[in-house]
Amino acid sequence: MKIYTRKGDTGMTGVFGGKRESKDSARIECNGALDEANSTIGLLRCKLENDDEWQANLHKIQKDLMDMMSHLARPSDSKKENPNPRPTDGADFCEQWMDEMEANISSPSDYFLLPGGNEISALCHVCRTQIRRGERRLVTLMNEDPDSVEEYVIAYINRLSDLFFTMARAEMDKAGVAEEKWQLFLYKRKKKKTP
Repeated sequence: MKIYTRKGDTGMTGVFGGKRESKDSARIECNGALDEANSTIGLLRCKLENDDEWQANLHKIQKDLMDMMSHLARPSDSKKENPNPRPTDGADFCEQWMDEMEANISSPSDYFLLPGGNEISALCHVCRTQIRRGERRLVTLMNEDPDSVEEYVIAYINRLSDLFFTMARAEMDKAGVAEEKWQLFLYKRKKKKTP
């Protein structure tokens, strides 16, 4: 079977249920951004040892992203039901993993950080920013077709960017690399000024 179909040569692509949409629609932009993030997570996994403690959780996230993208590709007026699983535990999963990592990081998360440190940490920041872009496109899609975006998706995507920030910090801490701090989080600055 050939990988190319030539159906996209006019700038349109198929969505779940058989309809076609412009390749720059909010739905396709959202899925494209999440697909980029998923690919970068794949690169991150390649940089880790096969037995690294992060591998299983990152594998779950990659599969969950694929499932969520399949649901986002279904317009609300589609009569065809999507058979793929709904990873509704995603936000809780991320929070639990963040709590575990933060319990082992030697300093609290009080600052905006300059992305970098080492290759793994920098890749975590790339994942974080790509997921944030996906989240922005997701909000556009929610405004255009709110019934096609289930609540668990926006919560999971929002939590994922926090997770990759925490992963970047955990990697820096584990590697003994000093964080390059930019400035205190706004709520910390306000608290500091309060007499």
